[in-house]
Amino acid sequence: MKTDPTSDMHFFALVARHGSLAAAARAIDLTPPAATKRLAALESRLGVRLLNRTTRSLSLTSEGETYLQHATRILAEIREMEDVVSQGRATPRGLLRVNATLGFGRTTIAPLVSAFALRYPEVELQMEVTDRPIDLVDSGFDLAIRFGALPDKRLNARRIMSNRRFLCASPAYLERHGTPAKLEDLARHRCIIHRQNDDAYGIWRFQHHDHTEVVKVHGMLSSNDGDIVLGWALDGHGILIRSEWDLARYLDSGRLKIVLPEFVLPDADLFVYYPSQRNQTIRARAFIDFLAEQLNPLK
Repeated sequence: MKTDPTSDMHFFALVARHGSLAAAARAIDLTPPAATKRLAALESRLGVRLLNRTTRSLSLTSEGETYLQHATRILAEIREMEDVVSQGRATPRGLLRVNATLGFGRTTIAPLVSAFALRYPEVELQMEVTDRPIDLVDSGFDLAIRFGALPDKRLNARRIMSNRRFLCASPAYLERHGTPAKLEDLARHRCIIHRQNDDAYGIWRFQHHDHTEVVKVHGMLSSNDGDIVLGWALDGHGILIRSEWDLARYLDSGRLKIVLPEFVLPDADLFVYYPSQRNQTIRARAFIDFLAEQLNPLK
């Protein structure tokens, strides 16, 4: 087992990120007892306690927070140094950490990561999917793949794919409940709510004739998972907001129909975000270019 300061910092950063010794142990192929022993050795060497541990929880001590803050910065600087030194190498290589949304990451990005790995076998790619946006700067990820703009001015972004959003419903639902002719009609319809991040519940905003219109909608079904709410719409339970990326095949087959197309919803374009304070590595540029190459034909 490596016990140099750099690997200790990497190990502790993993523990802090996963919030679990067992999860960190799995990430670096250690047994849980070995991870516990390694943490104890690190704390003994430093002469301080870095973590508060109980049978159910793990938290950083003030010394642990200081150690993590410096370790994250030092590891980033080491990686940047190696990237600068190796800029002349034509073949992308090294570690690339990518975060993506839960559903889209699983169904679309994961297969693209597999194809990227075949093209660039010397890149070690770690992918995590989360249902909420992460702090890209503090979490140590190189890239985040998200629909829509992130309100973090510390990040740079590249748009990979345009992606409009529409109101839709199944023909069966529209036959039973009628097709809304104006926005006010939505108030009497069953609407399926996709709960996302901190968006106000059941508030839908539209652009029409250069002004914004806001509608408060109601419905019996809601979920934070996009695939779940899409399935409910297909089953005829109500009107839903979804992006053209999700809707294309169902509109073509007739299983869903667009409702009130003259009212424009905010776009949900696909972006790759990356920290602005770091130089973009060869492997990161290669991955972003690969995503654009694979997804742009699907616009």
